[in-house]
Amino acid sequence: MSLPASDLTKQPDNRTTMDLGAVLPKTAEVRDDHLFIGGVDMVELAREQGTALYVFDEADLTSRMEAYRDSFRKRFENSDIIYASKAFLNKEVVRLAQAQGMCLDVSGGGELACAQSVGFPMERVFVHGNNKTPQELEEAITAGVGRIVVDSRIELARVSEIAGRHGVVQDIYMRITPGVEADTHEYIRTGCEDSKFGFTMLEDFAFTCVGTALNTPNVRLAGLHCHIGSQIFALHSFREAAAVMVEFMARIRDEYGYVVEGLDLGGGLGVAYLAEHNPSSIDEFAEVTTQAVRELCAEHDLPLPHLSVEPGRSLVANAGVTLYTVGILKTLPGIRKYVAVDGGMSDNIRTALYHADYEPTIANKAGQPRTEIVTLCGKHCESGDAVVVDMPLQHADLGDIVCVFGTGAYNMTMSSNYNGQPRPAVVFVKDGKARVTTRRETYADLYQRDL
Repeated sequence: MSLPASDLTKQPDNRTTMDLGAVLPKTAEVRDDHLFIGGVDMVELAREQGTALYVFDEADLTSRMEAYRDSFRKRFENSDIIYASKAFLNKEVVRLAQAQGMCLDVSGGGELACAQSVGFPMERVFVHGNNKTPQELEEAITAGVGRIVVDSRIELARVSEIAGRHGVVQDIYMRITPGVEADTHEYIRTGCEDSKFGFTMLEDFAFTCVGTALNTPNVRLAGLHCHIGSQIFALHSFREAAAVMVEFMARIRDEYGYVVEGLDLGGGLGVAYLAEHNPSSIDEFAEVTTQAVRELCAEHDLPLPHLSVEPGRSLVANAGVTLYTVGILKTLPGIRKYVAVDGGMSDNIRTALYHADYEPTIANKAGQPRTEIVTLCGKHCESGDAVVVDMPLQHADLGDIVCVFGTGAYNMTMSSNYNGQPRPAVVFVKDGKARVTTRRETYADLYQRDL
């Protein structure tokens, strides 16, 4: 694995931090050249807590949760917002989701355990995953989760057996692959036919499996689910998915005589990783999806379902940043300028996986223009270890504090201990105060499981 070749024609944009628009957390500001988020000086915070460091703008997080809840409820009263915890999970964000009346999407036993540890209402939990183990299904059913999103016939049989053994009827959603090709990276496109997720509609397989589910003991088909991918800017893709799903619900009613009460359209709303990105707003997303479901249900003479969506990235990505300290500077004439930081692929694997792009700034020079093109490389033993590739940055000096924006989604939850690197702490900032919500790992933590 190595970095892509440098684009030697790329020029710095000379923008300052506050010119980056939707990339920034909502409370970001510059005071005396220092970057502040939530009223907290990021330079001082980095020196107090050490780097690498994940920082979340709590007011930003809360406002996005409120925006999702209110945007859907005012248009579609019978609706729920399900927070996709895979995007970012610690106990505090689960508490925030509960306080905002959200449901919770968990994709494994560990995520369910986190929800249980803070007393999140189990009836508001949706369990996802294409290969839930029998143990995870046992844990979910005995915990009393509200919905299990069934992904295959094998899993349907497992849920039935476990539920029967415990004397319960488990509500399920069936995940349907709608065949909608969302315009996004192939690794995060999940609604096309060639996908490991869900029941394919090819050769009427999904429809046949609905009939099987309706005749399976110890389960109740409470709804249908689809998810077409992540980081989607084209809202028409969501309308296309809704059209497929509502037509499918109408066919179930017509041929099986069963009215499906719930419809979960998944998540996937795109966010701004670069200053030039212009994603749709939460309100626009709510308008398109709710209007589509209303119109399509009227067209097929179906009662309105209980409508759910599953935002993750669009709730947390821009609310989170990562702070680093500059440790080494290297310039390779005619090739690339490297600024090495004290993190990398262990705290942000997305750049290596997807060639993801991010906007950086130097937190102690945040009011100055970004006059150089640099690659922020990490400290790990991989040529492809980089956080930011060929992006504008202020002139860097040793010891500078670099802030990389838009790192709130999938960075912490996909982090690792490669090269024995302890995972960073997570700090929430609000109203001039910072609080550690996940402590930094220690060397002792890394090897406490070894015998």
